[in-house]
Amino acid sequence: MGPGVLLLFIVGDMLGTGIYALIGDVGAEVGGAAWVPFLLAFVIATVTACSYLELVTKYPRAAGTALYVHKAFGNRFVTFMVAFLVMCTGITGAATASRFFGSNFIVAFKLFWGTKGVVVVAMLFMVALAVVNLRGMRESATLNVVLTLIEITGLVMVIAVGLWASVRGGHAHYSRVVAFNVGDKNLFVALTAATSLAFFAMAGFEDSVNMAEETKDPVRTFPKVLLSGLSIAAVIYTLVAIVSVAVVPVKALKASDTPLVDVVQAAAPALPTKIILPFISMVAVSNTALLGMLMASRLIYGMAREGVLPSFLGAVSPTRRSPWVAVLFTTAIALGLILYVTAFANRDAISVLSGTTSLLLLAVFTVVNVVVLVLRRDAPAEERPHFRTPTPLPIFGFLSSVLLLMPFFGRPVQQYVLAAIMISSGLVIALVSRLFGWRWQKRRAGAEPAPTWSDTR
Repeated sequence: MGPGVLLLFIVGDMLGTGIYALIGDVGAEVGGAAWVPFLLAFVIATVTACSYLELVTKYPRAAGTALYVHKAFGNRFVTFMVAFLVMCTGITGAATASRFFGSNFIVAFKLFWGTKGVVVVAMLFMVALAVVNLRGMRESATLNVVLTLIEITGLVMVIAVGLWASVRGGHAHYSRVVAFNVGDKNLFVALTAATSLAFFAMAGFEDSVNMAEETKDPVRTFPKVLLSGLSIAAVIYTLVAIVSVAVVPVKALKASDTPLVDVVQAAAPALPTKIILPFISMVAVSNTALLGMLMASRLIYGMAREGVLPSFLGAVSPTRRSPWVAVLFTTAIALGLILYVTAFANRDAISVLSGTTSLLLLAVFTVVNVVVLVLRRDAPAEERPHFRTPTPLPIFGFLSSVLLLMPFFGRPVQQYVLAAIMISSGLVIALVSRLFGWRWQKRRAGAEPAPTWSDTR
């Protein structure tokens, strides 16, 4: 994988559901200055990205966060829980994308199926992702490149149509974008809550470290490509947020399940872009969901191979060489999440799922910023030049991640409940693995060795 493909992987993983679905929710917290939380989320993400860069260039191997945590603490339980949290971020992110896909599907085909129709489409979409995932990694990676180019086109279209509206006059009011409206909250609390939500839009760059062994010269390639990908996403997010608020009032964006479609319709009602964008939105969230489920299924497969999970979860298709049981397992969890948020938080389903993803990811980032400092004392057997982040940055990354995790800034309680359910399920799995792991290991001992990740397509 060269720099170009890696850049598309990073940008494709970051762009998508975050900006397409959450611009209204972010604006509801701070008013017209919705672009500010996206920039703040970019700063925090970049600080943690520097920690990842030091780790991936020091240990250019697959397994990413789980590898770094295990090297730092050497504790299988801690390693498993962090890996499980990373897996959960992929699944909750994919569930968010699938719910948004359902909403766009209804709009694109002008259907009037209501909430039940959205949920059915979302679940069918998740099943379709499982089919693609089962086909194998090669097909999924090729599809990612195509989807990334399409989703970038959609966001550029929103920016262009918004600017066109301002040139034509009367459709854009840029005075809104400098107005903070935080209601009865103080500005700090509102900005923190909005930044925590916008952080979901910056998720995805951390998945790229799992591709270290497939990247040409990762020590030289990763720093420039990862920071470039973050910068591209930040510029696009900021411009989209400014244009969206200028064209459509924040309250209308918040009330809409397809806010960017509303922006295009308001800015250029006579142009065919209003017909095209719902389909591009579906493509964009498809990419987010596909990459999330790819990562989650491969993590389950990897943990099963290491004996942390039952060996049957590491089963590989004899024809496609894809981890089919892990794919079905993670898909079942995602389907359960869609049904759960529909039952308990239907009106805010996308916000709850995306907020839960941010919570879990912030917890992982908190650990990573500690790990990079702990591993400063470790000298690999093959010492090589590597990226070194300035020491104050991981400290700032740790403190900011902890701050955004706190329940004092208006984050809905449903997000903490859902995060607690997923973490508790990880604890149960870890306990069961501890009690019965020797049986799983015994079954694996006489079996044919499981293929490595590089053997899967």
